[in-house]
Amino acid sequence: MNKVLAALIATFFAAGAFAASHTGAPMAAASTPAAAVEAKADAKPAAKAEAKTDAKPAAMSKEDKAAAKAAKKEKAAAAKKAKADAAMAKKAAAKADAKPAASK
Repeated sequence: MNKVLAALIATFFAAGAFAASHTGAPMAAASTPAAAVEAKADAKPAAKAEAKTDAKPAAMSKEDKAAAKAAKKEKAAAAKKAKADAAMAKKAAAKADAKPAASK
């Protein structure tokens, strides 16, 4: 029963996300189909042009790439050091806790 309930909830969530991301064009009056076709024709090139500009970000220069690479390397080194320091502190705390127990 839990799996069925989880599947139903996931389906509703996916349907809601799909509906929110696909808003589409506003409804046109049914009495003027020529105007609706013309409005669609005008909307498509503008949407395509906007999608093309959004899809391709500005190219990074060599200096920017080098700076980003260096920053990534520094971040990884800092994360590694922080992880090692945390492990060391945990080990020291365990050692300190073990000492009083051994002396009793």
